[in-house]
Amino acid sequence: MSSAYVVGHVTVNDPERWLEYVERIPETLAGWGGEVILRGQRTATLAGRAGHPNIVVLRFPDMHSVEQWYASPEYQALIPLRDAAAQVDLAAYQG
Repeated sequence: MSSAYVVGHVTVNDPERWLEYVERIPETLAGWGGEVILRGQRTATLAGRAGHPNIVVLRFPDMHSVEQWYASPEYQALIPLRDAAAQVDLAAYQG
């Protein structure tokens, strides 16, 4: 079985709230085998259009874990904070 990934393209509007959100994410991942693989800021656009300046990549054991994490009460409770802090495009991928 291959891993599954959640990729978020992010534009931060409120750095203080965003930092709070980022600090609280790891506690929501642990129960689903999730981990942060990459959290970074774009330094160059090599081809096409890059809308958001920031990216985050999470890895999970499988898509079921992604779905369960996203639907979990722990993560759902953070969504208002996320949405107040940033514009986020979030998508899941099978790896």
